[in-house]
Amino acid sequence: MSAESCLAANDWICGTYVRTRSQELVDATVEHVGITVASVVLGLLVAFPLALLARRRGGLAGPVLGLTSVLYTVPSLAMFSLLMPVFGVSVAVVVTGLALYSLTVLVRNILAGLDAVPDEAREAARGMGYGPGRLLFEVELPLALPALLGGIRIAAVSTIALTTVGAIVGYGGLGTLILEGLDSYFKAQVLTASVICVVLAVVADVLLLGAQRLLTPWARVRARERS
Repeated sequence: MSAESCLAANDWICGTYVRTRSQELVDATVEHVGITVASVVLGLLVAFPLALLARRRGGLAGPVLGLTSVLYTVPSLAMFSLLMPVFGVSVAVVVTGLALYSLTVLVRNILAGLDAVPDEAREAARGMGYGPGRLLFEVELPLALPALLGGIRIAAVSTIALTTVGAIVGYGGLGTLILEGLDSYFKAQVLTASVICVVLAVVADVLLLGAQRLLTPWARVRARERS
């Protein structure tokens, strides 16, 4: 049986498919990564001021967290449909929708990280003449990094999975290949694109975990001391 026969037999595992469609797979993977990165970055840019606003004005914490939770419950098809009158059928619909989904995780983790900063650290910084801005960026945020980066990890992995839903508007990265493969019952395409998607999620999680450990060495010291 020749290697090419796996295509004719429509096998799930087919090296010929990977070899002959390698450029298509690369293009879909690049699009998938690009949409994911843009969505998480946009979500972080929105979540940060929202979290600071909720923290500064305690009465807004409940509404802000409630709003982000409600956004997360909106079905993706409905979310994209609501955004299309604004952005049209474009990649901006997918990026904006995924950024809105990421807010519930990012806002909660930013707030949790800032709330976990010891009061003694704030008092010591104020005693040294730190103003609100310097206190936030030089004391509170560095100490809140473990929770913040943990939220980014969760947001990144979940966004990699949700990006596939963008296939319904033609911008789903690997999801577009999965949807096309399901429509034509092309087994090798469905399995290969799905496996790449899982690999992307694992790689992203490992890289972000490594960055978290690199940027927060004191967290490892505390963990060792507790153990």
